[in-house]
Amino acid sequence: MNRTNFLATAFAVALLFPIELPAQVSANGPDLSTQSRIRQEGLRNSKVMELASGLTDTIGPRLTASPSMKRANEWTKQKLTDFGLVNAHLEPFEFGRGWTSEACSVRMIAPDVAQLYALPKAWSPGTNGPIRAKVMKVKLESEADLEKQKGKLAGAIIMLAEPKPLEPHEKAELDRYDDKELEDLAAYAIPSARDANRALEYVKRRKFRRALAQFTMDEKVAAVVDLGSGDGGTYRVQSGGSWKSGEPIGVPAVVLAPEHYGRLSRLIDGGTEVQLEIDVKAQFLEQDTNGYNTIAELPGGDKKSEIVMLGAHLDSWHSSTGATDNAAGVAVMMEAMRILKALNVTPRRTIRIALWSAEEQGLLGSRAYVAQHFASRPEPKDPDDRDLPLAMRKDKGTLTVKPEHAKLSAYFNVDNGTGKIRGIYAQENAAVVPLFRAWLEPLHDLGATTLTMRNTTGTDHLSFDEVGIPGFQFIQDEIEYETRTHHTNWDSYERLQRDDLMQAAVVVATFVWEAANRAEMMPRKAMPQ
Repeated sequence: MNRTNFLATAFAVALLFPIELPAQVSANGPDLSTQSRIRQEGLRNSKVMELASGLTDTIGPRLTASPSMKRANEWTKQKLTDFGLVNAHLEPFEFGRGWTSEACSVRMIAPDVAQLYALPKAWSPGTNGPIRAKVMKVKLESEADLEKQKGKLAGAIIMLAEPKPLEPHEKAELDRYDDKELEDLAAYAIPSARDANRALEYVKRRKFRRALAQFTMDEKVAAVVDLGSGDGGTYRVQSGGSWKSGEPIGVPAVVLAPEHYGRLSRLIDGGTEVQLEIDVKAQFLEQDTNGYNTIAELPGGDKKSEIVMLGAHLDSWHSSTGATDNAAGVAVMMEAMRILKALNVTPRRTIRIALWSAEEQGLLGSRAYVAQHFASRPEPKDPDDRDLPLAMRKDKGTLTVKPEHAKLSAYFNVDNGTGKIRGIYAQENAAVVPLFRAWLEPLHDLGATTLTMRNTTGTDHLSFDEVGIPGFQFIQDEIEYETRTHHTNWDSYERLQRDDLMQAAVVVATFVWEAANRAEMMPRKAMPQ
């Protein structure tokens, strides 16, 4: 075989059987060589929008324990396997009853005929066919209100909220951080004192919601119509009944667009009788009361028993296809794993992705995973305390640490919409600041510049932070998150920003790679009490 043929054959064999190169680790700073390769793969061969379309267009909304969520679990597991990751599997946790809705129609049939913009609340029972009834506005805000209305609401459709004035929009719906806002965010803000009554109010609201659900059932109310926040055709829809077995499910409950809700309210206030026809097709699913997290790994090298994690919540509400909350984050994290695998390099530590269920119900999937693998606390004996999120409980209980706790270096999360990453929250962990600053510096030209010591709350990194594991959330441009997409009927693929998601995947892959290849584990804060 001549030299030309030999080289051609060797090149062909190399393509068929790529050699996994060892990680290039610099003791003095970030791995700029691999960072360059990450950027090339992520910006020239991106699959992030294909992933987002698969989740939103093909699978659709992903309410925990619904059939579509289970399809999403299987789809993500298969995709991660197709990327070449290993140990792709689903991990169950106890959740409660599932729910799905096939259709919802709400029409005004008197004094006028009009099709209304409406969606059912999650975990609302169906109507078992169209129901027609008079609409009544009632105040039901306390146990005393319930007592006053006993025997008066049978067969009626009730409206509980007063409409809110809708003001013209004076600023653009789209919002990106400017330099001054990023500068302000980088400055640490002393946390405000917690309201001593906050936990008590939370427990009170939970109890009253259960009491109201039982009251509507006992009084044979036909249905509840609620006000969706938003305007201009955008309205937010979340939960009506309870996913917890044993709790009352209430009666059929729908949310109306505020413009349509306001019309009904004004007619009733003016003395005009209003009648609605409501048809909700929905069912509860109790054959499998588990939720599931999707897990997969990129195996490590000399430190493979140590782990760096990244994740995002896979579940969504049902009002649209859950694009910015949070198919965007899922697509970014899956794309980050695809990028790293495509480089054919072996990280020193194993990199593990987790796609969570039941984030929308209180970080339940990530908290169950953390309790199973890393650390847990006993459930409070006081039932009121059990109703509270962990941070609000009077008695958090003793933290029991498991052996895997010492092996997890850090967890990185994305869950703030479709906007590009502008930096990261250090979560009051001063020791990571010089590391993150060094990792960000080569990413400044992509717009990722800001590092803040501030905490941020409300998503799955807290499940790790609460047990003493470094957990971090990235800073993202808001885009239309609060104004148009968060939990609304318009949270669809069309609101996703391609360039921003490509940038985010590159930033995440870079941070995860650097964390996986440090000589030491990521520095930790003091263990929580």
